[in-house]
Amino acid sequence: MDDFKQLFEERRSILDGKATQYREERDSWNEKTKELVSQRNEFNSEVRELIQLSDQQKQVREQMNQVVREKKGVRNEASKKVSEIRDKLRANQPEEKPAERGPRGRRERPITLQSLQREFSRLEREFERGEHTGKNEGKVMKRLKDLNAKIRQMKKDQASSDSDSAENEELKAARKEHDEAHEAVQKAAAAAQEAHDLMIQWDKEVNKQRERANSKHRELRNTKQEADKAHRFYIVSLRCLHSIQDMMRARRSAEAGEGERPTARVEVQDLMSKLMSGDTLTTEELMELQRFD
Repeated sequence: MDDFKQLFEERRSILDGKATQYREERDSWNEKTKELVSQRNEFNSEVRELIQLSDQQKQVREQMNQVVREKKGVRNEASKKVSEIRDKLRANQPEEKPAERGPRGRRERPITLQSLQREFSRLEREFERGEHTGKNEGKVMKRLKDLNAKIRQMKKDQASSDSDSAENEELKAARKEHDEAHEAVQKAAAAAQEAHDLMIQWDKEVNKQRERANSKHRELRNTKQEADKAHRFYIVSLRCLHSIQDMMRARRSAEAGEGERPTARVEVQDLMSKLMSGDTLTTEELMELQRFD
């Protein structure tokens, strides 16, 4: 009988240590879970704030794009006015020589201020729509710069050739109006681009913070699974522990010819009945179960 008693004591000691180990592991995983919940919620809060900032810049961009469209309308009217005055001046000038033929016998279109402005406006619209990206973006920007320089030079040349015209002052005023309208378009477009760049920057930050929040959420699910696993092992250890304790009590009672401690025994049975039926016990009740011997 002493061998059985020693065996029971050894098994009880091992199970008691296992139960304590699993309880501590469970509590440790639960603490880690709480930390991850706090971190995940903090990242999600930052994501919401960044989305608001991005939306604000998007609204600013849309407002400035509307201003750009309005300013372009004014510039187009000014361009039309300049063209009408210039056409009126050219009506009194000799006809231009026919276009010369190129190397392959094709007629080369003459480069005019209008053709340069049309190409500039076309490339500008395409660039605003995002049709030129990557390496092509640099080429388009260089072409726009060259066109702008050519337009300025051609305007200077035309201003010089129109200096003797009776309607020169009217043409100068129209050109000034056009230049002011063009400058207004450029400023509005720069403001819209700045708002767009800021919006893109906030969107990138949103994606970064959202990925961090998702990463914490994935960690959170893992820690909860580990906590649940440790808790299940803890419950199994308690059940095995109390099975051994029941056998040890029965043996002691048989040897001493005495009854068990009724109050403690009834309390243990009540707690074990709740545990076996699937009810959730508090940490204090679980630790109380582990203390009963």
